[in-house]
Amino acid sequence: MSISAQAVDVIHGRPAAGIRVRVQRKTSDLGIELDDWLTVEHAETDGMGYVRADAGQRLGRGPYQLIFDSNAYFATLGLRTAYKEVSVVVRLIGESDFCQLQVRLAPYYYSMYFAHRD
Repeated sequence: MSISAQAVDVIHGRPAAGIRVRVQRKTSDLGIELDDWLTVEHAETDGMGYVRADAGQRLGRGPYQLIFDSNAYFATLGLRTAYKEVSVVVRLIGESDFCQLQVRLAPYYYSMYFAHRD
């Protein structure tokens, strides 16, 4: 099970390299989901805007949240944003699940593409 994501800067028409990304997993108690998230990995998008969330190993079943620090990214470009972060939540269910995300970022909006394969 894994999650791959790409961030794209739509203002400049290029991959958004160097965005800090937190990967969090929903905590659970005896199979019942709680409202808390545990950070399992800190990553940064590469030169092509990609980050692969695997916490150094295959991810287990459950909900995961990827949080892109869009504010810091656009601040380095001298731009202000309307939002601090972009958060995407996905659920991994099967042993061979693979999620592919593309987050398209601008200072005042974002959009997302999501694909899931099992």
